[in-house]
Amino acid sequence: MKIESISSLQNPKVKNLVKLIEKSSERKSQNLIVVEGLRELGLAISAGMEIEQLYFCADLGANEHELKASQYFEVSREVFAKVAYREKSDGYIALLKPKYYTLETLSLTENPFLIILESVEKPGNLGAILRTADAANIDAVIICDPKTDIYNPNAIRSSVGCIFTVPIVVTTNEEVKSWLIKNNINSYSAALTASKNYTEIDFNKASAIVMGTEATGLSEFWLDSSNVQIKIPMEGKIDSLNVSISTAILTFEAKRQRN
Repeated sequence: MKIESISSLQNPKVKNLVKLIEKSSERKSQNLIVVEGLRELGLAISAGMEIEQLYFCADLGANEHELKASQYFEVSREVFAKVAYREKSDGYIALLKPKYYTLETLSLTENPFLIILESVEKPGNLGAILRTADAANIDAVIICDPKTDIYNPNAIRSSVGCIFTVPIVVTTNEEVKSWLIKNNINSYSAALTASKNYTEIDFNKASAIVMGTEATGLSEFWLDSSNVQIKIPMEGKIDSLNVSISTAILTFEAKRQRN
């Protein structure tokens, strides 16, 4: 096993790591994602992904024996501090090839439950929703016309690695609508203007909840296309919850009914 040592902040590989962390365009053009943390990397490997380059900091207790990779780089504490994007890091950061699902390659259970997100904008909210999806063991998260890179490092961090445990499909509104109809899956759009409370819905059949953007909610496309519009009743001074919290409420109501 060959290990290259890196101690200079000007090393080309260090500069490339920084570019990959900061720029979605670089991640797409190089077909690489950046994952930090031993737990997250372990979940990625369990999902069938392979580590192209592993960077570890021995000063933080990391070593080359924990993870299998094509290339290994031992970096100084200063270099690791430059590329780390987590607080209290354990000294592991790596480059991996991303893994993508399609609607056609999804393996659904007999009675599926799905989360559909339209034009999700904030990586932190996406990560939180993926944690809910993992906790509820749902079939998949489908993201329509996203406004953020699903492999944004902040999405990976906030998902605590659940981005690798839940099948994720990125596609368009139109393709999802046709696919739902083809697979006899009912869709329920969360909307402030809905008249039906979410507790009135029977989630025991094949179902998908459709959640809108943080700023403007769902588009007219989904408000018109879904089987039913539903709402979470609000009894305080504000009229809505954070999208990740709303998603969790609806998801676990479905789980409660199904259990």
